[in-house]
Amino acid sequence: MWWMTGGGGMGAERAIEQARLSYERAVFVGDLGGLAEAERELDRAEAGLALARGRILHARFLNERHEDPRELALFERATQLYRMLGDSTGEAESVFWLGCFHQVVRNDLDSALPLLEQAYDLATLAGDRYTRSEALRHLGIADHHAGRLDAARERLEEAARLRREIGLLAGAAADQVGLIYIAVAQGRRDDALALAEEAYATAEACGAQRIMRQVTEARSQIMAPDADRSETRD
Repeated sequence: MWWMTGGGGMGAERAIEQARLSYERAVFVGDLGGLAEAERELDRAEAGLALARGRILHARFLNERHEDPRELALFERATQLYRMLGDSTGEAESVFWLGCFHQVVRNDLDSALPLLEQAYDLATLAGDRYTRSEALRHLGIADHHAGRLDAARERLEEAARLRREIGLLAGAAADQVGLIYIAVAQGRRDDALALAEEAYATAEACGAQRIMRQVTEARSQIMAPDADRSETRD
C-alpha cells in the first residue's frame, strides 16, 4: 500500500546486537576496534527512531490539533545525529520535519521557511526526491497563503511530479488539492475541474479517504467562487 515504506541503515535491533558483541570483544578479548563503528550505528538507529517517533506525534497533531512538546525535541535530536554522522539524506529529512513543525504546528513561518529551503537544498544535493517533494509542497503552501499564486503553482506541480516518480500517488493527489484552490483563485475553472477529477480518482485508487474528502471539499469551491479559497495548512 502507498503508506508502507522501508527503512534504511542496519536497523535498531542489529545496531544493538553489534554493540553487545563489540562490548564483549573489548572486555573479554581486549579488541577495541569495533567500538567506534558500533557507536556510529547506534547513533544512526537513534536518529531513525527519533524521526519515526516525531512523525507519529505529528500525525496525532493533525488529528487532534494539540501540540506535543516531544515532537520538536525528537526532530532536533534526529537533525543533530544525522549532521554528526554526515548523513545528508537523513539530515535533509529531519530538517524538513523541523520546518514542517514550525509551519504546521506553530504557524511560525519566520522559523519554518529557512528550514524548508535548507531541506530542499540538502535533498537536492543528496538526490532525495522524497524529501525534495515534501519541502516543495510546504514551500508551495507558504507561497499560496502569501498570495504568490504562480510560485505556489510551480512548486506544487513539481512536488506532484516527483511524488508520481517515486510512486507516492496519494501524495501527488494531496498536492493536486492545493492546485485546485490555486486554479480557482486564478479563474482557471476548467483546470480546477480536471484536477479535481484526476485527484479524486487517484486518491480513491490508493484508498486515501482523507484526500478524497479534501478533494470533495475543494471541488465545492469551484462552484462557489466567492468562498474562501485557502488551502488547509497540511
